[in-house]
Amino acid sequence: MTDSREHTLTGTRGTITAREWPRERPRYVALLVHGYGEHIGRYEYVADVLNRHGAAVFGPDHMGHGKSAGERVLIEDFEDVVTDVHATERLARAAYPGVPVVLIGHSMGGLIAARYAQRYGEGLAALVLSGPVIGSWALLDRLLPLDPLPDVPIDPSTLSRDPSVGEAYATDPLVWHGPFKRPTLEAFVRTLETISKSGNVGALPLLWLHGDDDRIVPISPSRAGVEELRGSDWTERICAGAQHEVFNETDKAAVLADVTGFVDRVLGN
Repeated sequence: MTDSREHTLTGTRGTITAREWPRERPRYVALLVHGYGEHIGRYEYVADVLNRHGAAVFGPDHMGHGKSAGERVLIEDFEDVVTDVHATERLARAAYPGVPVVLIGHSMGGLIAARYAQRYGEGLAALVLSGPVIGSWALLDRLLPLDPLPDVPIDPSTLSRDPSVGEAYATDPLVWHGPFKRPTLEAFVRTLETISKSGNVGALPLLWLHGDDDRIVPISPSRAGVEELRGSDWTERICAGAQHEVFNETDKAAVLADVTGFVDRVLGN
């Protein structure tokens, strides 16, 4: 695996830990945005593939996640998380000035990346969304009426057809294994509404990846959100049989080959 190093940034609500997988004279910067309850350290394989493809790779642990400060999985406003990701982009641009930036968001990270593209899309070369929470999410409708919220964490067996993925997730001390927090669920609702009413990404190239057996973020509501967000240049890759984490699936090499091929097309080489 590619060597990495950590940076400590001043976030909107405390310190943010960001990881960098450096690369001499990179063709582009890949900015990774992780999902709910996890951390950027789970993206070693993705970063290694992208690094070998020519990218310097960066990604923060969001507030309340991984090694960053804050109450675990508490996000009261996703606009703050978007701002924190932008701080990571500024770090990357300072290290690699003039290099194009490709934003890659998974699950909750897809929600964050979609909103990021609406706020900061003029600085991006491309956007990749993997199993994004966008459009609507039935989980919110099921959980928010309940008081108290049930202590039902994400089922590791629904992440990938590769059982080792779920096993590693279940024993990872930096992964949150408890219930959702109500303010976080409410923030999801507000941000989904904000994205829906804030327009599409125009000419920004967009690649949407989704497993057709995704039981955490079902494909149909996500498709509706992508249809609203996409602009004039978009590509979809529906992964047959895949569950939620397409970058950790049994055919992950082919999925990431789609990502690198998309980047090659966008960058013109």
